[in-house]
Order: sequence, then structure tokens, then C-alpha cells
Amino acid sequence: MKLQRWILPFFLAAPQAFAQGAAPKEAEPAVRAAQARVLQSLPFADRRDFDDADRGFIATLPDATIEGPGGRPAWSLKDYGFLQQAQAPASVNPSLWRQAQLNLRNGLFKVTDGIYQVRGFDISNMTIVEGRSGIIVIDPLLSVETSKAGLELYFQHRPKRPVVAVIYTHSHADHWGGVKGVLDEADVSAGRAVVIAPAGFMEYAVSENIIAGNAMSRRALYQFGRLLPKGERQQVDAGLGKTLAAGTISLIAPTDLIARETERRTVDGVEIVFQLAPGTEAPAEFHMYFPQFKALDMAENATHNMHNLLPLRGAEVRDAQVWSRVVGEALDRYGGEAEVLIAQHHWPVWGGERLRAYLAKQRDLYKFIHDQTLRLMNHGYGAAEIAERLELPASLAGEWYARGYYGTLRHNVKAVYQKYLGWYDANPANLDPLPPSEAGRKMLEYMGGIEAAVRRARADFARGEYRWVAQVMSQAVYADPANREARELAADAYEQLGYLTESATWRNAYLFGAWELRNGTATLAAGSPVTPDTLKALKLEMFFDFLGVRLNAPKAEGRRIVINWRFTDVKQDFALNLENSALTYLEGRLSKAPDATLTLAKTTLDDITLRRTTFPEAIEKGRIQVEGNPEKLQELFSLVDAFSPMFEIIEPKKAAVK
Repeated sequence: MKLQRWILPFFLAAPQAFAQGAAPKEAEPAVRAAQARVLQSLPFADRRDFDDADRGFIATLPDATIEGPGGRPAWSLKDYGFLQQAQAPASVNPSLWRQAQLNLRNGLFKVTDGIYQVRGFDISNMTIVEGRSGIIVIDPLLSVETSKAGLELYFQHRPKRPVVAVIYTHSHADHWGGVKGVLDEADVSAGRAVVIAPAGFMEYAVSENIIAGNAMSRRALYQFGRLLPKGERQQVDAGLGKTLAAGTISLIAPTDLIARETERRTVDGVEIVFQLAPGTEAPAEFHMYFPQFKALDMAENATHNMHNLLPLRGAEVRDAQVWSRVVGEALDRYGGEAEVLIAQHHWPVWGGERLRAYLAKQRDLYKFIHDQTLRLMNHGYGAAEIAERLELPASLAGEWYARGYYGTLRHNVKAVYQKYLGWYDANPANLDPLPPSEAGRKMLEYMGGIEAAVRRARADFARGEYRWVAQVMSQAVYADPANREARELAADAYEQLGYLTESATWRNAYLFGAWELRNGTATLAAGSPVTPDTLKALKLEMFFDFLGVRLNAPKAEGRRIVINWRFTDVKQDFALNLENSALTYLEGRLSKAPDATLTLAKTTLDDITLRRTTFPEAIEKGRIQVEGNPEKLQELFSLVDAFSPMFEIIEPKKAAVK
């Protein structure tokens, strides 16, 4: 029986290095002039953030280099040495250069008596709170290797005491993936340690990147620039931090969920007030206030940049109005007492007056984006029109922590529009437009051919009209992806746009797009797509949901297959039904007339997902019992697609999918 391997995507899988490819080009005169204007428009003389980012520094590791699986680094800042020069080169927006320098600060820092942070060992921070007999670790980074190194650095300078609690502030993997670097699961099972998280944590932690995970994974390479070399004409930062660690991802399920709007816990003598903030930066998230330390932890809802309402990798749109409200509630409840504000990215803010002003403007930033987008929307403007005309008020635009290093005003506006009105702008011409390749061919035909379009675009490029050149040459590439002139000119335009932008994520997207135009779609070595810990937490319903996503409807036309699944270890039954080119299932029931019935343990399915075995091998070894017609199982799996993790983005798909 030839059954395909079961594969789930996981967008944080470590990338493989690839050749540098064609050398990036210099900044054009128009870019140099624009960078000079940035230097005049923002308060670069204000160095308080640098003082705060350095405050409390204790120690670090050489180049912040941490070994990962297979001897390759899980993390290293060695290649960011170019950021030591004070003046931004013309190839980097000076404001982004400033943020990239701040994000280069790394090591162990003292926040206040009893609270420490490990910063710059991953894209996120690990916060350590000292209790009566042990320590509480908040957000143990993305990978086991980086969190372990951070804890070891802490123990080199503070008393070595047991970890009595781990707190996950929210469901994104860079805030929980390294948990087994700081905590043994046996200690949790034995009751020696607790794991605290917001309600809904497990559901969202393992599910957000599964159903659309293959697409998110590919798009994330553009957002974070993980495959780009480091350098002043390449990747310099990711806005929230330098980049993502490339180590081992783990997960320990929470033992205590915070479900009410506010709840109090005393953990090892430390009182913690939790404030739920669902539907903000993550679907499951909370803030924390520590009364005895007068410290407020805002998780990822008040960091030193404008955040995403919709990340470039894709996700469900976040609610700017709710985001503003919960930040305002934190200010109201805790701002009067708090003397230091920390977050799980970036550096702290000290002093009651400063942190209150900081929170107030963060509150107003997201409310401004929400309300003003809705105002212009109700005047009839479309998303692109609103993005083009809306500007932050001077009182917000002049604050470094409101700048768009990660989210941007332009794409956040479009996210708000999408949340309320969706993709359609009400112009009937946009109801059913031609797809990119066909539209590109017709557009070039109207322009007099691709040679004429390239010639005119070169003149526009010389005038610094990079947005337009990128737009037109993208159509040219879709019309004729083999045309080298069009590819090179599109890449040149992307590159200059990357140099210009203040946003790290936009820069990464532009520069990675330029790299792929010049060198072809990058390749990644195949590897295990998920980790055992995350897979263990995955619900069986998600398995069947994703199987339905993989069903190739044209191939399934006219077929009907019914298969019962009995999972012996978790005591769950499913009736899977293929009909009308749709795959549906019922949980807790078995069909009375199945084509086949499979009896197996969920752990067997997990091993198939992890590529430790295959369906045929498991059947042959007796790990799966099949009653009825086994050919129907083979037929079902012959109808599901295997997704390519590196599909084309900036050019037409080479292989048509039917």
C-alpha cells in the first residue's frame, strides 16, 4: 500500500543557509536624499532609549553565540558587528538603523530588585522574577538552547535556585518554545513547579500555524528575512528584535489557566495580578502587575514600536479597538503605582511619569489607527486610499515607540479595513479582475510590449519612482518570468524600497524579493516539520481539518469514501466522510457502513507525522489494525496534495495545481 507521508507545516522550522547570490547594489541618489530628510525629521538627539537599553547590564556571552542542534548556532549576533558604526549607511533608513542598534543590546540585565531580564538571546525577552525559595521564569524564548543559555547566564550572577513556575504571557511560539531549557516536565508532573498561561493558550499555541501553515511559513521568510545574509545592504533587524532563533522548540502544557478578566495568584511568595487581554497581539494573552516590585509587564501589547494588526506572514486580523482598550485599562489600574514597565520584547521604561505617558500614547496609537481608518472608510475611501492619506499626529509620530519598525501605519490601516469590510472595495472593476499573469500580459500589450515598458520604467527608476517601477515590473515578471531585464529592474526597485523603509519587516520583504528575482526561488532542506511536544498537544480534530485542506477536489470528483478511526489511547472515535469533493467528519461517532475501520493509538499517528514511520509500515507492524477494504484508505490518500514549502511568490507558479 503506497500511502503518502503525513506532513504538517511548522513555520518556525530552522532555515538552511544558501549562497549569497548576486551582490546588492548601492543606494540611489534619491534614496540618499530621503535618508537625509529622515535625519532632520526625527529627534535623534534623544538618547534615553539607549540609556534604558543599557541600564542594569550585568554580563553576556561572546557575540551572544549559542550552539544549537547539529553543532550549528541556534543564535549568534556575530554577523551584526556592522551595526557598531554610529552613522547609518545610505542603504538603511536612519530610524531603522537606530532601532537595529538598540536591539543589538544583549545579555543579562537587572530591571529592579528581584526582577531580571535576558535580552538579545532571541527575538523575545525572558524575564526572571525572584521568589521566596525559587525563581519564576516568564516567556522562556523560542528555543531550548537559547533559554537554557539565558538561565545559565543568570545563575552565574545570582543564586542558583529551582524554577518553581513558568509563565507564558501569550500563545506565540517565541514566548514558550524554549520551556524545556529552563524546566523539567517531571517537576511539573510531580507538582514541584507550575505553568501559568491565559485561557485558550493550548488551542492557539498549536493551531494558529497549522491550517494555513505552509503559506505562513513561506511568507514568514519574507517578513523576518531569515535567509538573507546580515549586512548593511541586507538583513539588519526584525523590528521586535534581531531575528528568530534556530534551535529546538518544546512545550509543556499549562497547569493553571487564567480565565477571568483579572485574577490574583501568589507564586512562591510573589503576588501577581493578571489582566486578560484576548484578541489583541495574540488571541490568548495577558498582562501582569507585581505589586511588591511596582512592576508592570505588558507582554507584547506595549513594546518600543508600532505593532502589527496583521503581520506580513498572515494571521487573523487583530482588533485595534480592543488593543487600545486593554492598554488603557492597564494604565488605569496599575499606572498610578507602577514604577517600571517591562515587556517581552525590547527594554524597560522606568519612572511612573514616563511609563504613564508611554502607556497613554500606546493606547491612543491603536485607537487613532482604528477610528481614523473607520472615519475615512465611512467617507467612502478604499484601503489603499486611506493608507496613502492617513498620517499620525505629531504627538505620536515624534515618539520612537510609535514608529513602524514592525507593524506600519500603512498596512495596519489596511488590516482595519479588512476586518470591517473585507477584500472588496465596492468598485465593480475589482469584483473579478484578471489574475496576475493574464493582467500583466494585457497591461504590457497596452504599453507597447515588454521592451517599451522596461524602457519607460528605467526612466522612472532614475527619477526615484521606485514604487511605480516595482508595480509595473512585477506585472512584467508575471507576464514573462524569463525576461531578465524585467526581473533585474524589479529587483533594483525592490532593493531601493528596502533601503528607504523604516520598517524592518518591509525591508526584509523587499530585499528577499529582490534576492529571489535575481537568483530564483530559495530552497530549503527537508526536515521534521513539527516537534514532538507541539504535536502531542495537537487535537485530533486538527488532523482531520488539515486533511480536508489537503484534499484535491478535482481528483475527488464523484468519489465517496467512509472511514472510521478509533484511537485507543485517547478514547476518541471519528467517522470520516468524503462526498461531493469535501472531507467532513463526526467526532464521537462511528459510521455503521464504513469502507474501512482503522484502530490505532494517537501516538502512532504522531510518529507518522514526525516521519518516524509511515502508514504502510505501521499497518505491517500491527500498530494499525484495518478492518474492511484497505484499498479505500489508499484511495483516500491518493487524493490529498503535498504542499511545496517554497512556492513562488514574486513570479508565476511553475507547476500548475488543479
